[in-house]
Amino acid sequence: MQRSLRLALAQFNPTVGDIPGNTARIIELVEDARARHADVVAFPELAVTGYPPEDLLFKPSFLSDCAVAMERIAAATRGIAAFVGCPDIITGRNDVANAAAIINDGRILDWYHKMYLPNYGVFDEDRYFRRGEECPVYVINGTSVGVGICEDLWYPMGPIAVQREAGAEVIVNINASPFHAGKAGQRERMIATRAADHGVFVAYLNAVGGQDELVFDGASVICSPDGAVIARGPAFEDSLIVADLNVESVFRQRLRDPRARKENPQILSEVGPARVTKVSENRLSDRPQAPPLLCRSLDDTEEVYQALVVGTRDYVRKSGFGRALIGLSGGIDSALTATVAVDALGSENVVGVTMPSRYSSEGSVADSQELADNLGISLWRIPIEPAHHAFTEMLAAHFAGTEANVAEENVQARVRGNVLMTISNKFGWLVLTTGNKSEMAMGYATLYGDMAGGFAALKDVPKTLVYELCKWRNERTGNRLPLIPQAVLDKPPSAELRPDQTDQDTLPPYDLLDPIIRAYVEEDYGYADMVAMGHRPEWVRQVIAAVDRNEYKRRQAPPGVKITPRAFGKDRRLPIVNRYRPAPSKG
Repeated sequence: MQRSLRLALAQFNPTVGDIPGNTARIIELVEDARARHADVVAFPELAVTGYPPEDLLFKPSFLSDCAVAMERIAAATRGIAAFVGCPDIITGRNDVANAAAIINDGRILDWYHKMYLPNYGVFDEDRYFRRGEECPVYVINGTSVGVGICEDLWYPMGPIAVQREAGAEVIVNINASPFHAGKAGQRERMIATRAADHGVFVAYLNAVGGQDELVFDGASVICSPDGAVIARGPAFEDSLIVADLNVESVFRQRLRDPRARKENPQILSEVGPARVTKVSENRLSDRPQAPPLLCRSLDDTEEVYQALVVGTRDYVRKSGFGRALIGLSGGIDSALTATVAVDALGSENVVGVTMPSRYSSEGSVADSQELADNLGISLWRIPIEPAHHAFTEMLAAHFAGTEANVAEENVQARVRGNVLMTISNKFGWLVLTTGNKSEMAMGYATLYGDMAGGFAALKDVPKTLVYELCKWRNERTGNRLPLIPQAVLDKPPSAELRPDQTDQDTLPPYDLLDPIIRAYVEEDYGYADMVAMGHRPEWVRQVIAAVDRNEYKRRQAPPGVKITPRAFGKDRRLPIVNRYRPAPSKG
């Protein structure tokens, strides 16, 4: 009988700080994996606490509760081994590691401490954790298994190389890897490369679910020693992925690949020492082969849409809200926000409010009603003209002798924001704002007006992608009429705060604006670089000035789903008071 390891990857959705709830779910999944005759079951990075726990890690009581939870989990592992992500208090050092507990048959046997701590983008792990110093290998049912945590796998000559030299045949890497568009494909290619380069099975386990601005997309994957994908979990869904790994193939693969023999031992010694620990006896089993799970990969637009749905669903539900409230303008942003909310929460848990003013077109009100009917949501009609008139009268004496400008226009947006927040306060519903990344970049939003709310589903979605997402969602309504009315997609975007207003009165066309925003905000290109890329100099200057000027607005915006490699928020941290202005090239 060939030597094999039955591995279970428990891809699930923890909630930050819900130690009892996360623990109960972990125990359920341990029981499920045992019923499916797994030798070992793995759980995501910091599964007990949820990721990222941030400054909860500074609370001694929080760490003590984690330790108690780990004892409960360990007691549930009779007859199975488990790798469980949890903080570990480092005895004698008064410090904490981002760790994986190595558990077998009711006992915690060891801890693996994450060695490479990311401190870029949304990550702050140097703030909380001490890096690990060892690269252990665990012998489970006769198979040598190396354990890693997230970033440890991204380094070609990291712990995986040391563990392979110590005899590891399988690497299990547990993760809480945040989503951005295109990352799943990049990640899978990296995993396949690591497996082929080191001649080992690599099992990459990712969390799922939303946490504040982050979304974890799952899509856990197992690659064979030749780099082939042999198992893939679903994207954005809980799943227990069970696979039988034929570890005999590792020896054959390594015999044919001489690269490892030529590595510099000094480099490996600098990573950290190896240590081999026996966890369980070699058990022969006549269990039937586990059926392979190979879920499809999502296309680019679908994965972004699913991320928005999951991020919105989990923010609303994990925050304790039952329903969501959205101001419907008849425009494309509010239409997409409402559609995402319905897919996330159900139509019975979404309420729309249309708030026409003297400048609202009849078409916008009608389009809002048609959208609400298509989505099956309640629509409240609350005209704002009485409040708008009252504000105008209240300010008339003080504004006398001045030209009307954006201040008067924004009164309407602030009245609408007040209406939505008052309804939210009355019924306990969460307001979803509707602004997109293009508007947030340019400051094309009103503080305490359309920015008023609890969550901004489209905060990181450029305007051009808003249109793509709407078209994608409409294509999936089958034989029914489109959910989002065609009139909404066809009309020129407008805030409708003055007669005949359109966004392009003050902004470049979005198909030309969005690439400039991406170059400046996400890629840090300067003026000369962007002009050399073919962008119009006057528009480049406008974007640079607007993005820099409106940092104070974005700092007061609600959180929203991160879907790009660099989102506004924790991803991009600039001082609000900031006088640095790079001089544009005279050319």
